[in-house]
Amino acid sequence: MKINFYKYQGAGNDFVMLDNRSGDFDVITAETISFLCDRRFGIGADGLITVSESKDKDFDMVYYNADGSQSFCGNGSRCAVRFAQHLGIIKGGECSFNSTDGPHHAKISEKSISIDLFVKGKAQKYSEREFFINTGSPHHILISDDIDNEDVKGVGASIRYSDIYAPDGSNVNFISLFGENSLKIRTYERGVEDETLACGTGITAAALVGSRLGLTPPVKIIAKGGTLFAEFKHDQETDKYSDIWLIGPAEKVFEGTIEI
Repeated sequence: MKINFYKYQGAGNDFVMLDNRSGDFDVITAETISFLCDRRFGIGADGLITVSESKDKDFDMVYYNADGSQSFCGNGSRCAVRFAQHLGIIKGGECSFNSTDGPHHAKISEKSISIDLFVKGKAQKYSEREFFINTGSPHHILISDDIDNEDVKGVGASIRYSDIYAPDGSNVNFISLFGENSLKIRTYERGVEDETLACGTGITAAALVGSRLGLTPPVKIIAKGGTLFAEFKHDQETDKYSDIWLIGPAEKVFEGTIEI
C-alpha cells in the first residue's frame, strides 16, 4: 500500500508526519513505524507523528518514537503545529491540541512555533551536578565540564537503562553553561536509543534546571541541530515552574509517497 507522508524538522529533530484525519492510521504497527523512521531503508526520522481531527481542540496528535513506543515530544509537537497549519486546520496565530500527555497551546509566527509545557511532579536534585525533571517526558540532567567530548551514547544508555529509571527509562541530557543566560546541550533519547540533534522536552528541562544555576529566562539553548529558547517562571520559595514555553523553528523538509 502506498501512503503519502511529509517530513518536518525542528532544530534538526526530524519527524515523519501522517495526515490521519481519515482515521487510516489510527492503528499503526511498531514494525511499520520503525521502517518509516529507518534512515537507510525508509524515510528516516527520529519519530513519527499522526495528526487527527479532535472533538475539543484544533487537532489531536500522537507521537511515536522510532522504535514504535509512544511518548510526548516537544519539538515534534511544534512540528505538528506547523504541519496542521500546512493542512489548513489552523488559520490564525494560535491553536490548541491534544497530545499523549494532555492538552497544549501553541503560538504561531512565520519564523517560530511556541508551545506550552508543564512539569509533572517535582524536580529532583541528586547532587550538585545531576538532576531529574519531567517536562512531559522524563529527563536526567548532567552538568558537563567537557560537553563536546562526552560519550553521550555510552553514558546516556547506562543511565537510561539504570535501575533508578526502570522499567520505562529516561532521556539523558548533558549541559554546559555558555555565556549569559545560555547553555549548550547534548541529548540521548530513549526510543531512538542514540544521540539526537535536538530534543524539545530535554531543552526545556535543561533550561529549568539552569534557573537553579543562576540563569534567568529567556534561556537560550544551543543544541547540535540549532538554537531554541525557553520562557518560564520559577517560584524559588515553592520551587514550582509555570508559564513554560518552548520556542523555535519548525520547518517542512519535503513530502512524498512510500510503499508500506
